[in-house]
Amino acid sequence: MHTHPIPAKYIILIVLLSFVLLYADIQSSHHDFSGSGWANGEICLPCHTPHNANMEVPDSPLWNHQVTSASFEPYASATMNAFPGQPDGKSKLCLSCHDGTVAIENHSGSTNGTQYTNAGKIGTDLRNQHPISFTYNSTLAAADGELYDPETTMSGLGGTIQEDLLEGNKLQCTSCHDVHISRNTQGCSGCHDMHGQIYLETLSLWKSNTGSALCFTCHNK
Repeated sequence: MHTHPIPAKYIILIVLLSFVLLYADIQSSHHDFSGSGWANGEICLPCHTPHNANMEVPDSPLWNHQVTSASFEPYASATMNAFPGQPDGKSKLCLSCHDGTVAIENHSGSTNGTQYTNAGKIGTDLRNQHPISFTYNSTLAAADGELYDPETTMSGLGGTIQEDLLEGNKLQCTSCHDVHISRNTQGCSGCHDMHGQIYLETLSLWKSNTGSALCFTCHNK
């Protein structure tokens, strides 16, 4: 069978189209800082860089933002079978803005910023938040009795919970939240009304939580 190489112009077109699709997801979202003076009109740069990325957190996605060094108070419960520890993986990257200890504009080597997360501030006390950075597998599901098996249960996003929502078999912030806001097709108004209120069913979730649908993806209640 004789094959022909794809012309370079078509490869470039495919790459550009992929970039446009990704760009369209985050543009005008609450992670689009291009309108801020410190972002220099860039959308991706505050978080990502193609060169000299920060690899403090293993497998970071070309990370370009200062990473938090805060010590956190993890979620704890006498009835919980999992063991959340200090945030790791992508949760630590999320908290590098949302813990309120690292300035939003501290990227590309800058550490002298003065603007901090306000409306989305989580802080360092995680005891009132959903637990993160713990292993969620078949063993945990069996021990808990009220969790679906992530290795066999479909997520509703095309694959299993393990495939679509976990990071290295761990539940992280990104298990519920899509930081590139692919569900938001309405720009700012997809999350906020004209008075600044937030619609939690839409706010960066992988799928709608109407009727607690996202919660029931993992919780067998």
